[in-house]
Amino acid sequence: MRYTPHFVTTDPEEVMKLIRENPWSTIVANTSKGLVATHYPVLLEENLDEISIVGHVGRPEERTLELGSGEWLVVIQGAHGYISPGWYGEIPAVPTWNHSTAHLYGVPEVLSDDENWQVLDRMVEHFEHVMPHPKLLKDNEEYGRSIFDGTVGFRMRVTRFEARLKLSQNKSDSIKQTVIGGLDHGAHYSQPRLAADMTRVNGIK
Repeated sequence: MRYTPHFVTTDPEEVMKLIRENPWSTIVANTSKGLVATHYPVLLEENLDEISIVGHVGRPEERTLELGSGEWLVVIQGAHGYISPGWYGEIPAVPTWNHSTAHLYGVPEVLSDDENWQVLDRMVEHFEHVMPHPKLLKDNEEYGRSIFDGTVGFRMRVTRFEARLKLSQNKSDSIKQTVIGGLDHGAHYSQPRLAADMTRVNGIK
């Protein structure tokens, strides 16, 4: 990840927030046959002294990924969007892209069947709880168990991370306000989530 002091964060809390709010991940495994990439949701394990994520992959992809035998890079991508130089006023400027991104590194461990079921159950509940009539795995356990063998669970304790919150921190307050306005309710390139991230990180009231 490009090192730019204005935008780099080393705060684990920012990384954990990013994972919580953006569970869809890109997984890149460094295997004996080269790089292999795939995509799955992950959940943050809460109340730990370290950053740790859990999830699952489908069989037989665990063999392709060589799950448990080498380091993974898990990419978490938050809100992002195009930033027009027209939002900077009359000063010379070029287009750019604002984003929040974290690269998580670690060697995943394979979960036991019981742990995998618990993670799958938690994941379904995590996403279903907002529905008016949640369809939980525990409420349909017979069917869930019938397809359970098609998954392999994992836990990845993050040994290091790189994170970048590129949210116009190096711009003047007036430009930040104009960019946030364009993202929040503009006619073009509207990205309200990105506007909210900019507002929070830049401490704008």
